Amino acid sequence: MYDDLDRPPLRAAALTKALAPDGWRIEVLAQTPSTNAVVGDRARAGEAAGLVVVAEQQTAGRGRLDRTWTSPARAGLTFSVLVRPTSPVASWGWIPLLAGLAVTRALRSRAEVAADLKWPNDVLVGGRKVCGVLAEVAAPGAVVIGVGLNVSARRDELPVETATSLALEGAATKDRDTILRAVLRELTEVLADEEGSRAAYRTGCTTVGQAVRLELPTRVVTGMAEAVDDDGRLVVDGQAHSAGDVVHLRPS
Repeated sequence: MYDDLDRPPLRAAALTKALAPDGWRIEVLAQTPSTNAVVGDRARAGEAAGLVVVAEQQTAGRGRLDRTWTSPARAGLTFSVLVRPTSPVASWGWIPLLAGLAVTRALRSRAEVAADLKWPNDVLVGGRKVCGVLAEVAAPGAVVIGVGLNVSARRDELPVETATSLALEGAATKDRDTILRAVLRELTEVLADEEGSRAAYRTGCTTVGQAVRLELPTRVVTGMAEAVDDDGRLVVDGQAHSAGDVVHLRPS
């Protein structure tokens, strides 16, 4: 029995039944260090595409640049998805970007919040981060997409001042079941139309057209974010970058 009536648990059977037409199979774990690690192990063991592992609480999740990411039990959606892309490996850099597009669309349509894309794979509401995406190649032909979305987290439960949650942003729904279904359905559509989805990402990415500070492992680049190129890299003053922390230097 759960002890927080405002944060009910997810039901794997009901989710799988609802999402089976799109090929998703949902498993819910009470707690795990990292859903990406769980799905990565399954991928290396030959698991078919469509596996989704959700953690009611993740204790040692990883974000970009090996940062840790944790959340109170049932306060968010922490899940990883196994996909086996048929597109060329050279194009896989787009996968986390398109996953961010799927999250943004789901939040706009279901939660009714003004969600925006920040390159490479953050989703913002009101300029604060509500969701992050991390994609990893787990095995030949297999990519794991990890998503961490703050749903009902209170201000004192968030790790940094620049984060937010759907609850804090006045979302129309904080029902994790509804939101997870919407995200996975959008992900199905986004990955089925990669060309159109890339165009939609470029149109919707608030980083493009901004003056930015791009923090790289060994240096910092400041300039104008001009475009997202065909490999999903951010072009700043004519130079393409495949990864880095972006700071918008003026409001979008």
